[in-house]
Amino acid sequence: MGYRFDAVVVGAGVIGLTTALRLQQTGARVAVVAAEPSAETTSSVAAAVWYPTRTRFEPRVLDWATRTYDEFAHQAANGAPGVVMRPTRMLLRGERQDVPWWASALPDLHTLREDEVRAPFTGGWAFTVPTVEMSHYLPWLQQTFDATGGTLIRRRIDALEQAGVWAPVVVNASGLAARALSGDTEVRPARGQLVLVANPGLHTSLRDEDNADGHTYVHPRSRDIVLGGTFELNEWDTTPSPATAAAILRRCTELLPELEGAPVLGHQVGLRPWRDSGVRLETDPRPPGGIRRLVHNYGHGGAGVTLAWGCADAATALVHHSR
Repeated sequence: MGYRFDAVVVGAGVIGLTTALRLQQTGARVAVVAAEPSAETTSSVAAAVWYPTRTRFEPRVLDWATRTYDEFAHQAANGAPGVVMRPTRMLLRGERQDVPWWASALPDLHTLREDEVRAPFTGGWAFTVPTVEMSHYLPWLQQTFDATGGTLIRRRIDALEQAGVWAPVVVNASGLAARALSGDTEVRPARGQLVLVANPGLHTSLRDEDNADGHTYVHPRSRDIVLGGTFELNEWDTTPSPATAAAILRRCTELLPELEGAPVLGHQVGLRPWRDSGVRLETDPRPPGGIRRLVHNYGHGGAGVTLAWGCADAATALVHHSR
């Protein structure tokens, strides 16, 4: 069979595009097949801050997170659109102040001083991490892929074997769609709602890690601030809830009173591709008919940006290992 490409990646979110670029950098002819362009994926509405949200420690996950941090730091230094290294504070409640399992990925994590913490908080951590404005970054990934010979195929597929028409190797980076495409019932949505407000001049990201009322974080960007958020498993509704938005605004303003009265610019909802047992990144032992090798790379939940480049490296290694 005469294939047009060496590999095809299913999915045009941040996982799919980073994987496609890494494959391309090894000399492979690569296509990305997706029903929606990157601007309409879950990645496009992500707060997109490096942080292993609800991700359990595994050595390979720490490796993926570290590789991704290093890649974003390199890109920020080289002016990649939308990538900024931003000071961050993570505030904690309670007596235990364990060092986060991902601390070794960061060069500058340190304990907050007593004068930097006020009640109800008892401590916290300060560090610098990449923040990524997806409205700038995803188009740049797509343009970089296109400019170096990549092909985007706009097509909705309802079975992975359909991707085998274009290449003998398929990487499944389909995110939430993997529930249907792979028959993986562990994959389910984790609904995230955000409020965007005007930035009154804030530069530091802030997290209230232990707020019993829900995810609470403040992430400044170039022209706005992302306020969050929610993590609602099995919720498919992408319509913003006014009550949820009001609760987010209340929590974030309590955390940072400078936000009082900041004009609301918009509301966003995304469905994170949660997977109960964590990321599936492996070669499928029984690829469907017509596919010589199938590599899965999905189920990143709220940590897609945090793990993207490391997972792209790992998926690329599996593709070449299986040739």
